Amino acid sequence: MQEQIGQHILWHVPIIGTVHADTIMTTWVVMLIALPFFAWLGASYRSAYVNKRQTVVEGFINYIADLANSTLGDKGEPYVPFFIALVTFIFLLNEFGAVPLKVFGLPFGGSPTADLNTAVAYAVMVFVIIQISGIRREGLAFYKHLVRPFVPMLPINLLEEILRPTTLALRLFFNIFIGELLLYVIYQIIVARIKIGSFDLSATAAVMPFFLQIFNFLIGALQAFVFVLLSIVYLSLALADEH
Repeated sequence: MQEQIGQHILWHVPIIGTVHADTIMTTWVVMLIALPFFAWLGASYRSAYVNKRQTVVEGFINYIADLANSTLGDKGEPYVPFFIALVTFIFLLNEFGAVPLKVFGLPFGGSPTADLNTAVAYAVMVFVIIQISGIRREGLAFYKHLVRPFVPMLPINLLEEILRPTTLALRLFFNIFIGELLLYVIYQIIVARIKIGSFDLSATAAVMPFFLQIFNFLIGALQAFVFVLLSIVYLSLALADEH
């Protein structure tokens, strides 16, 4: 099966409208894989002995917790579980594209974060949490920052507020999408059996997916971390004492 970049299987849902069915199904598959995996990790705590699973998991959790607490201070503690869940799930969604399921004719596959709808959904979720956190802390006075240092700054401050979730979504989407696009281009070169004189370009390109997948794995991990890091920074700006 030849995968088409940018094309999606569509569902027409009443009231909601048209949705990308393959993205939704892929996200569900990732959840179905992730839940037993985390149950397996949690089962290790039934033992009184510390094992490698616990060491790795606790090291990761402590790193995200330290990052949130060092940026947000004492106010960061309640948000630590959210940021741990966010970075973990975005990482899994990013990396799931390494499994070429659509090549085998399955109606799902690829990285859900290579779909702009998924990236936007996570960015909007972070944006809403920031707004709710600010309002809970200061009430509607939270929005005084939009007219600081003086009222004519309102359009610029409002634009900055809107651009934060926009850049979060676009950064995540484009980095993951371009990785899948490069794989698609290499696939097309391989199946086209291109030769330039005596040089077999397609045979040479056949080794590229291996190295590109390593690169995409690193990019996926980095983008999950960057997404959460920027989310923490944006939240810290909203909860700052001199907001």
